[in-house]
Amino acid sequence: MKNEKFKMKSKHTLLLCIFFGITLNTLAQINYQQKERLNDGWEFLREDLGSIWEVVRPAIVGDPESVPLWTQVSLPHCFNAEDAVDPDVNYYQGPGWYKKLLDINNPYRQGRTLLHFEGAGQKTEVYIYTEKVGAHVGGYDEWTVDVTEAVERFLKSEDSKRFEGKIPLSIRCDNTRDTEMIPSDLSDFNLYGGIYRYLNLVYVPALSFNKLQIDASVDPKGKEGKLTLKAGFTNFGSEDQASVNIKIVDPEGKTIKEESLTINNFNKSELLSLNINKPVLWSTNKPDLYSCEVSLSSSAGNMTCKEMFGFRHFEFKQKGPFFLNGERLLLRGTHRHEDHAGVAAAMTEKQIITEMKMMKDMGVNFIRLGHYQQSRIVLEQCDKLGILVWEEIPWCRGGLGGDTYKEQARRMLTNMITQHRNHPSVILWGLGNENDWPNDFPEFDKEKIRTFMKELNGLSHKLDSTRKTCIRRCNFCKDIVDVYSPSIWAGWYRGMYTDYKRVSYDEMQKVNHFLHVEWGGDNHARRYAEDPYIGLDKIETGKGADERAGDASLYGGTARASKDGDWSESYIVDLIDWHLKEQETMPWLTGAAYWPFKDFSTPVRPENPVPYVNQKGVVERDFTPKEAFYVFQSYWTDKPMVHIFGHNWKTRWGKADDLKMIKVYSNCDKVELFLNGESLSTKKRNSQDFPAAGLRWESQFRQGRNIVKAIGTKGRVRIEDEISFDYETRNFGKASSIRASVIEETSEYAWIEAELFDENGVVSLDSKDYIYFNSVGNGKLVVNQGTSTGSSKVQAYNGRAGIKLMKNNGKNIISIKSDNLTTVFLAIK
Repeated sequence: MKNEKFKMKSKHTLLLCIFFGITLNTLAQINYQQKERLNDGWEFLREDLGSIWEVVRPAIVGDPESVPLWTQVSLPHCFNAEDAVDPDVNYYQGPGWYKKLLDINNPYRQGRTLLHFEGAGQKTEVYIYTEKVGAHVGGYDEWTVDVTEAVERFLKSEDSKRFEGKIPLSIRCDNTRDTEMIPSDLSDFNLYGGIYRYLNLVYVPALSFNKLQIDASVDPKGKEGKLTLKAGFTNFGSEDQASVNIKIVDPEGKTIKEESLTINNFNKSELLSLNINKPVLWSTNKPDLYSCEVSLSSSAGNMTCKEMFGFRHFEFKQKGPFFLNGERLLLRGTHRHEDHAGVAAAMTEKQIITEMKMMKDMGVNFIRLGHYQQSRIVLEQCDKLGILVWEEIPWCRGGLGGDTYKEQARRMLTNMITQHRNHPSVILWGLGNENDWPNDFPEFDKEKIRTFMKELNGLSHKLDSTRKTCIRRCNFCKDIVDVYSPSIWAGWYRGMYTDYKRVSYDEMQKVNHFLHVEWGGDNHARRYAEDPYIGLDKIETGKGADERAGDASLYGGTARASKDGDWSESYIVDLIDWHLKEQETMPWLTGAAYWPFKDFSTPVRPENPVPYVNQKGVVERDFTPKEAFYVFQSYWTDKPMVHIFGHNWKTRWGKADDLKMIKVYSNCDKVELFLNGESLSTKKRNSQDFPAAGLRWESQFRQGRNIVKAIGTKGRVRIEDEISFDYETRNFGKASSIRASVIEETSEYAWIEAELFDENGVVSLDSKDYIYFNSVGNGKLVVNQGTSTGSSKVQAYNGRAGIKLMKNNGKNIISIKSDNLTTVFLAIK
């Protein structure tokens, strides 16, 4: 009888699997106890095969069956680790295969063996030997495949003898262009392929949790907290009873509730409802977290899950600011794409943690995760660091597709909310971005887009009534969601940055809840200008928000800094400085989020100074801070800091008797500046004294080497910064020749610098010409990093560019060329 009951339950569960496309979609984020990251031992092929049999068939080296050749890789792994920013190719969009032999040792009697994907792009199929066991569409939500029966069937087959007890796992990922998927290939980011987040081998008992939902709420005054714990179960066995033990621990480590209960009905959802008097509140300054540990015990085995949660109350005032725990909080935000030099989307946990800590060190208390559900590691860090979150689904650009398209959007919204709702950092669920952008389909019907946006808005509120919904830049849908952000790029795509406050105020009046996300501008790291406003005199000011796709183009249209400016760090620090000083005098402002924190790859910007890179970040794609990072620190942080502008400005220029400005960005009360050993004076910081909050000096430089030192004082703390540079008083003209040299060298590597000289032998300090690097020999240039010093093609920054050579114990010849100039060669031993 028990066996019949088990078969009926198993059959019912398998039918559910088939209904969901063979895959057991993990609707909730579960922190599995018995799991192993499958990082090592993988082989990869970046092309398609004729069938799954070609992956697993016997092959002897030298025989036709041994090709095509596979490459050894580790996970996370992305198809496009380098080609996304290779200036000479379009990034690969197509199928790729992964294969690995698994050791399966499930400790549970009749336990289930799962493959838990934290994210893979963009379509994925999973095979055990030749049997397809799962499939998923969508590159950003988590999902799970139950391989239990498939493993058992394989081990019983004659073919298993060839694999000596190991289980052949094959995975096909595919990022082929498909307009009936989200996001659109018109998006300003790559739609990466590969298993670019962690893949886990998970063991659970036959009776296990499949969901743990924690709802922690508190009244506006923080006096009364309410905790509700709900669970979902999967029962593949014959269990009709189990015990559950729940332990709630406060941020100080004190157990405040421990309860045991017997479960007879596995359809039951609520396990615990608890009132907590004056709970410890989670905030951006003090992100205190409770823990909830839930153990499930039955004859099938034991399973324990642990989740972190927090109590906080937030409110968007109508046409007013944002409040957290009853106090006004200015949201000081940024954005993040899942992208990094050398790995693309396949960032390791260590890299993600480094990035999130850098954001917090810059003073961030809010982040918009653009434009898709991101790794659970990101959300965990936001909880721990105190960073509020806007997370959104990838309905981005292109219009609206058909039924398949819409079903994917619904599913990804459902998965995002159910998988990440336990995180106290999340306050906003984003339903789309730039949905006013057409051209994936012949039809662009605003009413149909509105209808679907209303559906998603209703679905979001049904799934989670405790958070707000939001979108950015779709004027004809702004009345549907709770919170709206128009497109305001004052000083970049439209107008000058001095328009910022007026335009923001006007837009705030048009909606109930206004939040400004995406502002800033591109800045080519290491490029500076003595006058960054040359060419901007024709820009028309006084205009409103930017709702036109064409404003992002480098060609045509009205005058704008994005098209007519110099893309220097000198301009962008002024733009940021102005925005930040204005935000301090906008009492109605909820907040604003700079776009983005880090440079990222994009297929729609091949002509940028670093090709295929959106260069608006305040750090480069490899975490190297730009000057803008320190402008934010000077406004947003309390720990004493002082930074003289121009750390990578190797040569300044002008006439011998010119007065030149020196700017210091600091949060100190006062700063004393020294030029070549002599004090220029001490100045007090005043955030409303633009630029540099009054910490600026004018002085003449001496020809040749100059040394600048700043000493900041904040209370009893003194902090220093120092830079040096050359001052060029000779006139310079158009580049006419290239000179190359090694500026740093070890036995392992050499840093090469190319400089563009005019006909009189003076560096052409304002040259923006492209410089191209190539090499032959034993070594290899570090290229395709998407950085100012890691690209084989890069625009000059003040007449120069650099690149790194890994020497590899041999001779190397480096070629350096620039358009219409004679190529030069550099020999390196």
